[in-house]
Amino acid sequence: MTVSTDTAGAAAPAAAPADGTGPDRSWRFGPAWLAAVLVFGLLVGAAGGILVPRLYGTPGDDSVEAGFLRDMSTHHAQAVEMSMIAHANSTDSRIVTLSADIALTQHGQIGTMQAWLRDWHLSPTGSQDPMAWMPGSEGSVQNGLMPGMATSEQMEKLRNATGTDLDIQFLTLMRQHHLGGIHMAQEILNLSDNDDVTWIAETMVSGQQGELNLIDDLLKSIQK
Repeated sequence: MTVSTDTAGAAAPAAAPADGTGPDRSWRFGPAWLAAVLVFGLLVGAAGGILVPRLYGTPGDDSVEAGFLRDMSTHHAQAVEMSMIAHANSTDSRIVTLSADIALTQHGQIGTMQAWLRDWHLSPTGSQDPMAWMPGSEGSVQNGLMPGMATSEQMEKLRNATGTDLDIQFLTLMRQHHLGGIHMAQEILNLSDNDDVTWIAETMVSGQQGELNLIDDLLKSIQK
């Protein structure tokens, strides 16, 4: 469901400056609009997860698949939060477009993953520690945070940032977040043969790698 950042900018005004910055925010999706779309995406993801036929045994509570879906849902939730902050406060149309795209995509994936857990008659949360499903992951969880996740201090700093500082913080944090998410998705591809789980993991890797390229280009442009 990822929307190209080239085409998603159709909502931007024709008179926007070439560098994507400017005071005119009339093209910005309002908070209520974006929240409504996020809810819609969650419902669509849930419906999709329920309607997909299961042609194989469902994973158990302590399976790598259940662990991955639970942890990635938590991981995605922080990306959605960071994106909503950037979308609401950035004055750069490129950042606003990218952040909306990330929020919509990852929120929809959360809905799909949570629907699969319900379909498997499993709780959306488990009793295992974060990343317990991934062999050799003991050192990958720092202060309870999975790979790439921002600390509470970093999140608070992002909430209080403005202007170019906000854009750089968002892009830097999201870059690290995507690298951690890609690492997790690549690991489940090595561990699982569940068609649904491997499909969504492949989608995450492909989509986030493409976004990383855009993030790097935006950082270079902003930090000139």
